[in-house]
Amino acid sequence: MEKRNLYLHTTPVEEAKERYYRAVKECISIRTEEIPVDRSLGRVTAEAVYARLCSPLFNASAMDGIAVEAKKTRGASEEHPLVLRRGEDFQVVDTGDPIREPYDAVIMAEDLLEIDEDTVQIMAAVAPWNHIRPIGEDIVAGEMLLPGHHRIRPVDIGVLLGGGILQVRVHASPRVGIIPTGTEMIPPGQEPEDGQIIDYNSGMFAALVQQYGGEPDRFPIIHDDYEKIRETVKEAVSRDDLVIVNAGSSAGTEDYTVHVLRELGEVLIHGVAIKPGKPVILAIVDHKPVIGLPGYPVSAYIDFETFVKPVIEFFTGSSLKARPLEQAVISKRLVSSLKHKEYVRVKVGEVNGRLVASPLARGAAAATSLVKADGVCIIDQNLEGYEAGEQVQVELWRPKDEIRHTIVSVGSHDLIMDFLADLLPDLFPGVHLSSTHVGSMAGLMALKRGEAHIAPTHLLDEETGVYNIAYLKRIFPDREMALIKGVSRIQGLMVKKGNPKGIRGVEDLPGCRYANRQRGAGTRVLLDHLLKQAGIRPEQIEGYELEAATHMAAAALVKDGGVDAAMGIYAAAKAMDLSFIEVGEEEYDFAIERKNLELPFIQDFIQALQSEQFKSRVKEAGGYGTENAGKIILI
Repeated sequence: MEKRNLYLHTTPVEEAKERYYRAVKECISIRTEEIPVDRSLGRVTAEAVYARLCSPLFNASAMDGIAVEAKKTRGASEEHPLVLRRGEDFQVVDTGDPIREPYDAVIMAEDLLEIDEDTVQIMAAVAPWNHIRPIGEDIVAGEMLLPGHHRIRPVDIGVLLGGGILQVRVHASPRVGIIPTGTEMIPPGQEPEDGQIIDYNSGMFAALVQQYGGEPDRFPIIHDDYEKIRETVKEAVSRDDLVIVNAGSSAGTEDYTVHVLRELGEVLIHGVAIKPGKPVILAIVDHKPVIGLPGYPVSAYIDFETFVKPVIEFFTGSSLKARPLEQAVISKRLVSSLKHKEYVRVKVGEVNGRLVASPLARGAAAATSLVKADGVCIIDQNLEGYEAGEQVQVELWRPKDEIRHTIVSVGSHDLIMDFLADLLPDLFPGVHLSSTHVGSMAGLMALKRGEAHIAPTHLLDEETGVYNIAYLKRIFPDREMALIKGVSRIQGLMVKKGNPKGIRGVEDLPGCRYANRQRGAGTRVLLDHLLKQAGIRPEQIEGYELEAATHMAAAALVKDGGVDAAMGIYAAAKAMDLSFIEVGEEEYDFAIERKNLELPFIQDFIQALQSEQFKSRVKEAGGYGTENAGKIILI
């Protein structure tokens, strides 16, 4: 049996950072370089920069007009105008022209009465230096323009050039080697076969390196071969300032990274108490920092931000502005282990004057959660988590002003939520939609707790056969509520193309592999209603407990996940090229408190529902009706 890299100890995050950066600072030297000022934007000065020239270089006119000797204007007034002659008493000047002796003042053209082209009349005396910019008014040769460790901005470039500086010494951009590993990995653009995975981490790392001021040096994918990984790491260390080895850092039998780094240098840390991202490796090889990042994309991103970014900052001489921390209410219970410091991706919006954070998928492989996230809720290592409704600290990834103009939607999933999220900022610049998919019932509970503006819902009342209204009356007996009508949509069973199992309806589900939706989802409520009508018990269906968070996730399980059927909407089946067995039409609406109907962005949301652009997108998707979209029903 091959040896695994088992973690005997995981180091707390702050201790790991402190130990590693102390070692990094002791073993590396910082390089500087001189570059043209006009190419220095965003770079960090390695030393103070001093002006070579004054600005202005001479006494200069601050206005269009005439240059005069101030003493010759004495006595001028409206009662006793003074006549001045060109060449004797004045010289015509434009803004920026030099003012030479004997002239020591400028009169604006607007204050002159022109008699002819050589003669003017003035009605007020002027003092010396009137409308004159003295030499060195802005910049004096020899004075400091920029301190060291200063990130150069566009305005700094203007001042440097004005002070006669054409070259500036800055911290050199570190060259960062990126080595992807894994026999199963293939480069983007190559069509994956069964068992193969596209390497997109390298692209993400390269972009992060550039964002933080480094130069990425990407290597081709290295298969899980000890000698090849060893030789590639040696090559990278010889030509780069910092090296990232992606994957191979965990406990698999072919995870060779830690063994290679121990042979070539010193591994200071293997395993950190962080979630996701525990299998990180922090090493020094030939006086160069080498960091092994795990293969799962979320783990890799969290570890990059936590451990790689500060090393790049050390090379570049900068300290990038920390992301803001804000207090928010967590909308869902979060359970965490005391063993780790955990980073939970969240959607964030402002509801009734307070920030609300809704957790996203927590898996280390859920890369799209990084795209959807507005920030992270950080659960410290000594906490077991938070209950729904508790105050938590959130690190924001989006500007707070943008979050204030975000509609917070918590509830049922439908493809139209993606359509609306895309359409809203196009129709109404600055307005955004944050949509968290937890199912209809959980969405209504979030709305009741004041953690959402709207709750998408499609809950069928078995007694009346009416959607949504009965549930709002039961859950909100003491509140004035409303429904914003959404769409009618066709629900049914999504099955493999051609329906090889010959499924005709829910009565054929026993004996099939099924994918369900989460508890409280309207689709699951509908399934349970249909099963009850057919006399089928849930335990008769293999996969009843397998839960998919969205219609598209359920469709993907049918398409390629070994599942025979799943309840879902026609649009999802069409999008995944599945066959579809219709079971009925339902109403997908948006629950809201009446008092929030007049919020400007809710009015924008209603207009978006009624827009021709929305109706066109829905028609193209198929399986929807929009005849009532945007209508209001008061409850």
